[in-house]
Parts: sequence; C-alpha cells; structure tokens
Amino acid sequence: MIFTHTQIYVHLYICCSRKFCIGGVDPKSMDTDKRNLRFLKAYHTAFLVIFSQILSHTVSGVNGEENLELVLEGSDGELAYSSINHGSYEFGEKEADAWTMVQKQKNQFVVNGQPFYVNGFNTYWLMVFAVDQSTRGKVSEVFQQASSVGLTVCRTWAFNDGQWRALQKSPSVYDEDIFKALDFVVSEAKKHKIRLILSLANNWDAYGGKAQYVKWGKAAGLKLTSDDDFFSHPTLRSYYKAHVKTVLNRANTFTNITYKDDPTIFSWELMNEPRCTSDPSGDRLQAWIEEMAVYVKSIDPKHLVDIGLEGFYGPSTPNKVHFNPNTYAQQVGTDFIRNHQALGVDFASVHIYADSWISRAISDAHIPFFKSWMQAHIEDAENFLGMPVLFAEFGVSATDPGYNSSFRDALISTVYKILLDSVKKGGSGGGSLLWQLFPQGTDYMDDGYAIVLSKSPSTSNIISLHSKRLRIFNSLCSWTCRWGCKKKQPREVSLLHDDL
Repeated sequence: MIFTHTQIYVHLYICCSRKFCIGGVDPKSMDTDKRNLRFLKAYHTAFLVIFSQILSHTVSGVNGEENLELVLEGSDGELAYSSINHGSYEFGEKEADAWTMVQKQKNQFVVNGQPFYVNGFNTYWLMVFAVDQSTRGKVSEVFQQASSVGLTVCRTWAFNDGQWRALQKSPSVYDEDIFKALDFVVSEAKKHKIRLILSLANNWDAYGGKAQYVKWGKAAGLKLTSDDDFFSHPTLRSYYKAHVKTVLNRANTFTNITYKDDPTIFSWELMNEPRCTSDPSGDRLQAWIEEMAVYVKSIDPKHLVDIGLEGFYGPSTPNKVHFNPNTYAQQVGTDFIRNHQALGVDFASVHIYADSWISRAISDAHIPFFKSWMQAHIEDAENFLGMPVLFAEFGVSATDPGYNSSFRDALISTVYKILLDSVKKGGSGGGSLLWQLFPQGTDYMDDGYAIVLSKSPSTSNIISLHSKRLRIFNSLCSWTCRWGCKKKQPREVSLLHDDL
C-alpha cells in the first residue's frame, strides 16, 4: 500500500486521538485534567489546518473551486467544519479491507460494511479476446487503463451461444478453451481490483441470444413459434438453467476459486436487456424473472443478482409511463417496478440511450431526458423498491448527426452530477457504467460508442475526477473515531460544491 502525505497525517491523527475517543478516557469526563482536554481541542484544530494545507498542496488536475467539506464532532460535542480543496488525492484502503463480496444493505452497495458507489464501464467482448494469445493482451490493457482512472466495476458477457468462438456450442456442451478465456478475464480483473458484472444471456441475436436457444429447441423437435418462447417453454428454461449452473459452479483454472465463491464477481445478470414483445402485459417475462432470480440464489446466495433491464415503465405503473422515451417502450413486456420486486433481485438496472430512443441526431432534448430518466428511477428505487439502482449502460455514439466530444463530456458529466447529488443525500443512486471502454487498436469492434482514454483526455479527466470523489466519500465513511457519513445523520462527512 502506498501512502500519500495526507494519508500519513490522517493516520497520525486517528492514532493520536484514539486514546481519547476510542480506547481511552472520554474527554467529557476529564474534569480532573483540564490540560488534556485543552490539548485535544487544540490538536483537533491544528489537524484540520494541516489537513487542509496538505490537500491543497498535494492535489493535481482538479479545479480549485471543487471543495470538500468535513463535518467533524469536536471533543466538546460541537461540530467543527473545515472546507478544503481536493484533487488527485486518494485516501487509500484500510489495511484490513480484504477482497470481499459486494453486498447490499437497504438502498446501498457495501463492501466490508462500508458504502461502495460504482464508477464503472462496459467492455462486452473480453472473453472472446482472451481466447487468442494475439489479442489477450487487450484484456489486460483495458483493465489497466480503467484502473488508472479509478473505475472499479466492469460489465461483460459470460455467454456466447452457438456462434464463432462459442462458449456454449450446444445445450450444456462447452468449449473448454473459451471457458479458460473467461477464467482469464476474471483473474485479470482481480489483479487490477476491478469487479465484474457477468451477464448470462442476451435478448439480442449477437453472441447467440434467446434466438439461439430457440434454434436449439427447434433442432430438438420442439414446436416453437417465437423467440419469446425462450421465456416460457420449459425445455428452453431448462437449457438456460443448465448454463447458469455450469457458469456459477465453474472452478477458475487460473485462481482455483469457484465463480460462486469469487468476490471479483460483483453480480450475476440474468440477461442483457430482456424484452418480451409478444406479451405486452409483462406476465410472461415476470414469471421468468421470478423463477430465474430464485434459481440463481439457490446455487449462489452470496452474490448479488440483477435482471439487466433497460428501465422502461410498464402496465403496473400507468402514472409513470410518461417518463418512457416513447410509447413503444411500454409495449415491450418489461415493467421496471414490478420486475424489480421479484424475490432474489438485489438491485435495479437501467440503461440510457437518448440517441436510440429519442432521436439519433443530437438535440436539446437529449440531456433533459437523461436527467428526468435518472431522477425518476432513483426516486422509485428509494420509495418503492428499497434498493440501489445502477445505470448499467449509458453513452452517445460518435456516428450520431451533430455529435462532438464536448457533447459527450457534457452528457457524462450530467450523469455523474445526478449520482453525486444522490450520494450526498444517502439516496439509491448506486453508480453508473459507461458504454463502452476500449483500448487502442480495437477500432474494428467500435459500435460508435467506444471511449479510448488515451485519445480522449477531457473525457478521461471527467471520469477520473468522478472516481476520486466517490473514493474520497467512501474512504471518509470508513474512518473510525466519531467520524460518520453525511446521509440523514447530523454529524457527518460529505462531498460538497462539486459542480461539473
């Protein structure tokens, strides 16, 4: 562990004052020794001054107007305030913080009992690239680059059904070389302290999807009429369950850790963007979600489970469908609140694509849609679901008419600002995942949304700053000795004045 100057002073402060507020004498009872009490007050004040000076001199790359306000409980029970500039400073993880499972406590993600707000990314093709030694290095490269800007969670595919370099060549028949490639992805993510959301199937045809399961069913003699039979036919459901069981029970050939026991995995995602357009009532998809979420938990009760939804409001909440980007969105068989009330689902997932749902050409309506879409889902996650919400895909395509990098930066900043507002209030905004992060030399995989950090310094700076803010917040929350978080409690710590 590398300590900055600030970390050293923080640790010195905690150690020196611990005798007064943890294991020693309560200053309020020191009537017989006023000198010790005066010393403690002076020490608190001196620490705040030194702490402010260090932060203002050891930071870099951050606007000086961005302030952090510490709210500390003084030895006499009063609150002491110190507004300090912050930048590239990182508080560092506590030595005792082992690589443990991400869990959920009410409407927050937690690790080791402390909040874990997510700044992450998508790179869906990692397993396929890890198969070949000539491209495997790109997996390590994207993790290294993501880690360098503080990204902590990656969403990627744990499926490839019946296609080129298929993981599952036919129902329950797997290519061991492809599985070893997924093993490598998981092990490499851990090396860079990045956790993985592993999606288990696709609604779309890419990488097989539900259409491939239907093809397998037809080849087995089943009378199927729609790709949506994936959700209802018992044989196809059994195919999916077998895949879930195989992946969760997989023993990683690089780490010897079974997937279901590996803290590197943030969550299991039932499917990427499930839709069931043949049943706009949502009943068919709801039954599938209820069955599969419980099934995943029956094999692996340790990890979180999410659905992988885009977030469209459905028939159960007619008063909310006006938040949808268009009228078609309420006819695709999904129902944000109802779906996420299913037993076994731990957090809500939402995607945001104004250029796909509103208009492809960049317009003044895009960013306002982002704002209303996010705020509605954060509020519903708080008021109706009691769980975190993760904005698991968002971005804008460079192929959109009117696109420029400044607009992309403004869009990303908007997402981060809304999430920080939620964080400061102790809300349900659990984090976000950019779609998508690419290393150099992978342009041929670009769908228009790729962000190459080395080619996008302004975007990289925005991402890095957001990571620092979240890390500082989480680290402040982990301090002992009467330090607390600014979340509905009067004596707290919070990030303030973080205008983007």
